[in-house]
Parts: sequence; structure tokens; C-alpha cells
Amino acid sequence: MKPLSALLSASLLFASPEMPGAAEPDPAQWPRVDGPRAIPAGKAPKLGTGDFSIAVWARADADDRVTGDLVSHYDGKTKRGFHLTLKSSPGVTASVANWRHLQFGIDDDRPGAWRDCGRPGKALFAFAMAAHEGALYAGTCEPNAGDMGRVYRYGGGERWTDCGGLDGANSVTAFAAFEGVLYAGTGKYRVAGSSLPESPNTTTGGRVFRYEGGTQWVDCGQLPETEAVGGLVVYRGRLYASSLYAPAGFFRYEGGTEWTRLSDAVGPDRETGEPGPRRVVSLTVHEGHLYATSYDGGRVYRYDGREWTDCGQVGDNTQTYAFASFEGGLHVATWPSGGVFRFDGLGNWAGIGRLGEELEVMGMVVHNGRFLGGTLPLAEVHAYEGEGKWTLWQRLDETPGVKYRRAWTMAEHGGEVFCSTLPSGRVWAARHGRQVSWDRSLPPGWHHIAAVKTAGRLALYVDGERVAEAGGFDASDWNLDGGEPLRLGTGRNGPFNGELRDLQIHRRALAEEEIGRLAAQRP
Repeated sequence: MKPLSALLSASLLFASPEMPGAAEPDPAQWPRVDGPRAIPAGKAPKLGTGDFSIAVWARADADDRVTGDLVSHYDGKTKRGFHLTLKSSPGVTASVANWRHLQFGIDDDRPGAWRDCGRPGKALFAFAMAAHEGALYAGTCEPNAGDMGRVYRYGGGERWTDCGGLDGANSVTAFAAFEGVLYAGTGKYRVAGSSLPESPNTTTGGRVFRYEGGTQWVDCGQLPETEAVGGLVVYRGRLYASSLYAPAGFFRYEGGTEWTRLSDAVGPDRETGEPGPRRVVSLTVHEGHLYATSYDGGRVYRYDGREWTDCGQVGDNTQTYAFASFEGGLHVATWPSGGVFRFDGLGNWAGIGRLGEELEVMGMVVHNGRFLGGTLPLAEVHAYEGEGKWTLWQRLDETPGVKYRRAWTMAEHGGEVFCSTLPSGRVWAARHGRQVSWDRSLPPGWHHIAAVKTAGRLALYVDGERVAEAGGFDASDWNLDGGEPLRLGTGRNGPFNGELRDLQIHRRALAEEEIGRLAAQRP
């Protein structure tokens, strides 16, 4: 596959309700466009409040680029429109929160209320969260004597099912899906770093485990000289891990229980000459490179499979915490400015605003078109409004008598965004607009994808089979028309980074039989 943002061969068939049997487009007439394509708002289909369907063939096989929007028609100012997305969210603090999950969402500026999803076990907070194979998992920090970090699976309401402890350390710090299986890293979290009494559990972590179901975990080995895993990520078909604390370390999984130390992260600071090595912590993938935050000097580093490059200090910050891809740009969270910065090239970081009066930004995701960030010291969630402005959605942790409250990490599951909090240990969820998601990794290769919207239902289909559905709402008066272009192969979640063919948008709800016939016509 060519390393382009998207290769698009699209029929651009905008079928009206009066044309249920619209003739199939001639493939020879499909325009071929190298890169994402935008159709001006005046020429895009007017969907308004009506039913509509999207059908498209898609393939996204590159493993060194994050997937994004197949189709997007969204106005960030009015918060109105829709998205069809193949969502991947690496670098949400320590975890790959979502990996190749299909999402279909609509909005007409309809924010929902945050709901309390309960406390997993005896959690001080959920250190790691990830959606995997249809379920949401939380890895906890349980620092009290006799306790250990555990993994829990969300069961709805305030219910969490215990999936087992790992190595006795007080925290499960990171998750990543690799080769279709969930992996988890462990660590001894230094609770004093959150201005709380230090944990009496002195068991070190730094191990990685593979989930086998139930409460069964297979030990995949110890990261050398590592007491806590700082991050996990998959890059070019391999699993990588980092060290949360000194000594700095960056490792590649070789199978079994073997890990190769690739580097002590990065050497001396190229500007100040301060001695290295510099820690790399949160890990993500963006446009062909692996990127890493650092708690040493507030910098970001990138890795090309052989060596590290210093991307420069991010503002006046001393620590960088998490990543998010938004509108095709790589964004990083910081301390102590409480701001988010966009990567505009080596040594060039553009600030896009501070989140209220907060000091630290932690987990970040793009949920149904809205770019969200969690903060310290008040555990708030803010949403980006554009032009450097952020607005408070809600404060999530009201624990009295503590210095710091954290909105630590985020993940999307079941059409909602979830956020963990410290020190209450509770997990919260909300939605903006409505979204249906298929929380299973889309396999490589060509797949027919269809999305159907009616006034009270959203549905997703893969290869002619319905895989996810969301109902129980009334969107009959939601106007989805906005002033922005219809974008193909890109959107708020960034470029699709794959191939799209035979795109069709119908101003009606396609029947399952029709979707099945379209899925049978492979490109």
C-alpha cells in the first residue's frame, strides 16, 4: 500500500428516497483521488433530520499509522453532523485505549450528563483502561496493605467483574491489544507523587502479562531493571514497552518471556547538554513514527525503528503526559502549564490553549467529534472549542481534604467515553450526541462497512452482518446539516490512512438485504 493518507476510489452516489433502486455506478467512471477529499457544503447531500445510510468498501492495513475517519460531515462550531470512523487511540496516558474500533456517531450539540459507573474493587484509581473484544477493562491501583493492582471488566451500571491480580504490585499500569489479545503491564506506583500517603505495598512490577480469559493471565516476562511499566504500544507489528521510573528504558517484546532493551531512551539534551538518559513514558503511533512523552525536561521524542529524534521541549513544561490525534495533528498533554500543544515539526510546538486554571492535562480522546482532556488538580473534563478555547464539561472528583484530584485516563466503549478519577477510585461515563461502536478490532484486508441512521436507531454492519446497534433515543428533530465540507478519508479523528472504494450515501435507511447485496460485490 502506498504511504498516503488515503487512496480513494469513490462513486459518490448520493441516492434520494425516490431512487431506491439507483443504478450501480460504473467503476470505470470512479474518480481516483490520492489523499483525502472534501466536497463543499453546497454540493454535499443535505441530510437534515432524515434517515440516511453510508456504505463503503475499506481497507486499512498500515501498522505504523493510526486510523481515523472514513466519512465525516461535522461543524465544530455548532457541534452538528456525523462521523463514520475506524478509531484507534494509543497514548491515552499509559494505554492503547481503543484499537481499530468502528464508530458511527451523530450530534446536534446534545451533551449528556456524566454518570457514576462505580469503583472497581478497592481502586484508588483506574490506572489503565481499554476497550477490547466487546468489553471495557480497567487496571487499578490498589495501594493498601494486603491489596494489589487488579484487572476488572465493566458489567454495566456500577458493576465490575474481577478478572484477577497479576504479580502482586500495587498497580496495573498499561493495556494494549496485540495480535488479538489483551496485554497488561504492572508497576509499583509511587502514590506520594499524587500527594497521598505512600503505599505500604513494596512489591515491584515491571512485568507484562497476556490475558487468557476469566482470571487467567500468562506471564510474558520482566522488563529489565524496571519497577513499573510506563506505556505499551504496537508499532510495525511489534509490541513495545517503556519504564515509568528511572532507570530509563525502552523495550521490544520478542515472544515468550523475552524482552530486548533497545535503548536507555534518549541521550543528553541536545540544547542544554544535560546528561541522559531521558525517560520515555507514554507511547503512541503517528504518521510512520513511534512517539513518546517524557517526564524529564518536558520533551517529546520519536522513534523510527532504529533511533530516537528529539522533537523539542513543549512550551515551558517539565513533563509531558499523553497523546491524542485530532484533525490529523499529533497533540500532547502537559504539566505544569495545564495546556495542550500541537506538533508542527521538529522543535515546533503550538499551544492550543489551557484547560481552565488547571495545572496538568492527562488522558485525552476525541469523542464523537469533541476533543476532550482530563485534568489535575480538580479532576475536570474540558472540551476544545477551537481557536485556543476550552470549556468545562464537568468536574468528576469532589473528594475533600486532598491536594490533587486527577481525571487520569479515558477510553471509549459502547458509544460512551469513560474517565477514571483519583482519589475516589470511581469511573465515570458520558456521551455527546449519540454514537454506536463495534468494540472489536477490524481485521486487515478489504471489508464492506455500512452505517444506518434513523430517528431512534444507529447501526453498524461489517461484510453484510449487523455488528452493533444503539437505540432508545429520539433524534427526529436533530438537524445534522452544517456549514462545513463533507470530508472523505479524513475528519476530526484524522486521516483514515487506508483505501476506500465505492462510497455511497443514501437519503434513507437501507434494509439489511440491500446491505448484504452491496457487501457481496467485492471491489
